[in-house]
Amino acid sequence: MTILFLVLIIAACVALGFVVLIQNPNVGGISNQFMGVKQTTDVLEKGTWLFAAIIAILALLSTLFLKGGTSAGPEDSLLQKVNTSSSAPAAPAPAPNPATTADTSRR
Repeated sequence: MTILFLVLIIAACVALGFVVLIQNPNVGGISNQFMGVKQTTDVLEKGTWLFAAIIAILALLSTLFLKGGTSAGPEDSLLQKVNTSSSAPAAPAPAPNPATTADTSRR
């Protein structure tokens, strides 16, 4: 499903880029050779809006259908998996130095 949305969005983007690139605001562009000036600008403008709408709709639909891999609830989130409790044991007290204890016992 992911690949389908990806291919459709890329195809719509390429088509939109093509439609935008063949538009020429000056009279005498490439597209004017095929049809009249007025018809060409109308068709290209409608095509621009059409492909922009297709990209927007595909982007919105992809967020509805693609759930990001897992459907984990808040209790299964990454923050819940990390041990953040402060019940970890404290560092043990350092052992007394045997040389120091031996010296004090002799006196």
